[in-house]
Amino acid sequence: MATTTFPTRDDFAALLNESLGGENETFEGKVVKGTVTGIENDMAVIDVGLKSEGRVPLREFAAPGQRADLKIGDEVEVYVDRVENSAGEAMLSRDRARREAAWDKLEKEFEAGNRVEGIIFGRVKGGFTVDLGGAVAFLPGSQVDIRPVRDVGPLMDLPQPFQILKMDRRRGNIVVSRRAILEETRAEQRSGLIQSLHEGQVIEGVVKNITDYGAFVDLGGIDGLLHVTDVSYKRVNHPSEVLGIGDTVKVQIIRINRETQRISLGMKQLESDPWEGATAKYPVGGVFRGRVTNITEYGAFVELEPGIEGLVHVSEMSWTKKNVHPGKIVSTSQEVDVKVLEVDEEKRRISLGLKQAQANPWEAFAEAHPVGSVVEGEVKNATEFGLFIGLDGDVDGMVHMSDIAWGVSGEEALALHRKGETVKAQVLDVDVEKERISLGMKQLEGGGAGAGAGAAAAAAGAGTRTAGAGGVKKGDVVTVTVRAIQDAGLDVQVGDDGAIGFAKRGDLGRDRDEQRAERFQVGQKFDAMVVGFDRSKKPNFSIKAMQIAEEKQAVAQYGSSDSGASLGDILGQALKEAQESKTKKSKK
Repeated sequence: MATTTFPTRDDFAALLNESLGGENETFEGKVVKGTVTGIENDMAVIDVGLKSEGRVPLREFAAPGQRADLKIGDEVEVYVDRVENSAGEAMLSRDRARREAAWDKLEKEFEAGNRVEGIIFGRVKGGFTVDLGGAVAFLPGSQVDIRPVRDVGPLMDLPQPFQILKMDRRRGNIVVSRRAILEETRAEQRSGLIQSLHEGQVIEGVVKNITDYGAFVDLGGIDGLLHVTDVSYKRVNHPSEVLGIGDTVKVQIIRINRETQRISLGMKQLESDPWEGATAKYPVGGVFRGRVTNITEYGAFVELEPGIEGLVHVSEMSWTKKNVHPGKIVSTSQEVDVKVLEVDEEKRRISLGLKQAQANPWEAFAEAHPVGSVVEGEVKNATEFGLFIGLDGDVDGMVHMSDIAWGVSGEEALALHRKGETVKAQVLDVDVEKERISLGMKQLEGGGAGAGAGAAAAAAGAGTRTAGAGGVKKGDVVTVTVRAIQDAGLDVQVGDDGAIGFAKRGDLGRDRDEQRAERFQVGQKFDAMVVGFDRSKKPNFSIKAMQIAEEKQAVAQYGSSDSGASLGDILGQALKEAQESKTKKSKK
């Protein structure tokens, strides 16, 4: 009996492939051409040469937002998913066909760096979808335009160029940019426009943006920076004070950097320069009226005319108010009279003085209260060396502690008075240049003159060299008392009520170690030589000059002897005798 053999599954597959002539391998997964044989219920029936036809939705043959233009007999390309489905029809796709063809083309364009054409047809999270001839790409929101776009509606469904930023066929990802195309086009326009511009050219533009440091002006495709300092010759604190976005302005091109394509603009350059001839308009010493425009810690700026400002340094603000913030003396927008101290037209600087345009209170006091006159004022402050008295004209005078009262020590005299007390004093000296007024209170006491004369006579009888009633002369060696210690030297007075003068630091001794004002104390007495007088006829004293004179005298006295002594021996003997003489005086 013969055995019956049934065909296996593989046998059926082989028979099918044989009957189809290998169509599975030839068609599936490929793009083939077919003919439209019918249109039924929004479906196109297409024959691609297989045993059965396939159906494709008509919408796959239309561009986004448009109707399909398809008729029977048209030849089209489709993608074969399967040769036959369960219904016995071929599985075809027009979208897959377009996508595969598009990917082949896009890969070539991407490698070449070329632009591609697409249509924005949808909105997704973070951006939009773009149809690139069958392939769908992602357009990030930041890549739509150079500036943020609020409404993308006008850009939808319009063919326009894009630049492919990256693509991955395996994952089906494509990222495109419209902004890159616009920037490239704009760069080309900028390059062409910048070549047509030149420095010094006057051109109109539109203000696009305003910042703290200036404004950006559109010159017709390229922006230029109008710096705040080039807006006007007058002070402009913020560009918005003069300009507004959208304003049409006439500007001059100051500088062009063709490498960086940066353009610097100016508006004030189109105006006449107020600084031309400023030296003649504002001569040194002239007094002018101006307006305070700005106040700083170091002074105040005063506008003499639009575009010309001068600085009143804090040291030139007031005769009497020292170390005070300028804002406590003047206020912004206040009109003031100022005196021109210095003009530098090249550097566009004018130094002004506020106090110089007012009467000098020290000169006014000296004129109204000559030496010897009596004044009255309030004790403003008490220090370790005297009292400061408030006087007319908002100036202060000082009563040294040795000039407060007769017959008591300086410390005891200071204790006799308190702050706020009204006292009378005599003007002893007025130094306008140094802004100092020396006063004396004991000089107004009834018995003071006699006591002073007796003390002077006693001192003269004891051999102490002091000034007589007629004052001192150049070359006199006198005994002086330290009134005040300064960095530049010592304020001293001859005797108790004699002339008041000054000993400079360099005159306090021959050696550098001796030329230290701090080695002296207020109230200390020492001998010094009168070496001259200042412009106010106050004497200048010098220990150094006295020492040199004593040395010359010693050489003259001992140098003529035939003892054979050296110069060192002579000086040593002279110093020894001088020391013995001082010791004898102190014992007496």
